[in-house]
Amino acid sequence: MNDLKEKIISEIKKIYDPEIPVNIFELGLIYKIEVNELKKVSIEMTLTSPNCPVAESLPNSVKKNILKIEGVEEVDLKLVWDPPWSKDKMSEAAKLELNI
Repeated sequence: MNDLKEKIISEIKKIYDPEIPVNIFELGLIYKIEVNELKKVSIEMTLTSPNCPVAESLPNSVKKNILKIEGVEEVDLKLVWDPPWSKDKMSEAAKLELNI
């Protein structure tokens, strides 16, 4: 199960916010990744803003990319706004990349 979760994280790291040159995992937009014994993946993610221009396409890209991973049977992706995203959610690597 952990191996599959690592593959999921690796796939998510290939997806970048179009306005910020950092992948969405390092940006802290992914709040939860769970994989159950039936290989169903549950993701909770947010966006940097509710008015984000990629509000529809970014979650769809995440779901589509995860479904490509061998062993994943289903993806349930929820877009959440609580807690709101802030720069505090970014990884140290992302903060360094953006000089924050």
